[in-house]
Amino acid sequence: MGGMHTWVWGVRYPSFMDALVPMASQPTEMAARNWILRRMMIETIRNDPDYNGGNYQSPPRMMKYAMAAYRFASAGGTLAYQALAPTSAKADKMVDEQLAAAPPDANDYLYQWESSHDYNPSAGMEKIEATLLAINAADDERNPAETGVTAAAIKRIRNGRLYLIPASTETRGHLTTGNAAFYAEQLKELLQSAPQRTM
Repeated sequence: MGGMHTWVWGVRYPSFMDALVPMASQPTEMAARNWILRRMMIETIRNDPDYNGGNYQSPPRMMKYAMAAYRFASAGGTLAYQALAPTSAKADKMVDEQLAAAPPDANDYLYQWESSHDYNPSAGMEKIEATLLAINAADDERNPAETGVTAAAIKRIRNGRLYLIPASTETRGHLTTGNAAFYAEQLKELLQSAPQRTM
C-alpha cells in the first residue's frame, strides 16, 4: 500500500520531501470496485465458521478462496490473463497454484485490508509542494484510469503529472508497477529534474 501512503504523506507533511512517486493508487476515497471487492473478501473470511471470532486454531478454510477471488478480480491484467491462460486447462493450473499457496495469518490479513477503509487524501491535493509523478497502469483493475479520478487530482497539484503505462500482454494490471522496466526512464527524469530544497 505504498502508493496510498505516498499520497497521504504528500498531503500531511508537504515540506518533508522534494519528490513524490505514488504508484498503483488513486488519491480518492476507498470506494467503488476497489472497496467492494475488499469488503467481500473481508466478510467471507470473517463469516467463515473456522474464523471463530478471530480465535481460530488453523487458517479459516474459506480464506484461500476469498483471497484468490480478490486477487484474480483485482490484479493481473486482462490482456495478460488471456495470454497466460488461453485455455481452461491453463486457467485451472493458475487457480490450483493460487489455492495451494499458504495463507497468511487471518487476523493480520483482515487488519491490513480493513485499515484502508478510511483512506481519502483527496481534499488536500493543493497542499502538495513536492514534484509529483503518479505512475499507474492503464489496465489497473483497482484504480481504473477511465474514471479520470487521478487525472483530475493531478490538475490540482502545482508540480504534478501522471504517467500511465499502456496496457499490453506484458503488463499485469494492478501489479504492473512491480516491474520498474515500465517506468525507469520517467523515474530517472524526475530524479534528475526535481528541484531540491535547501535545509
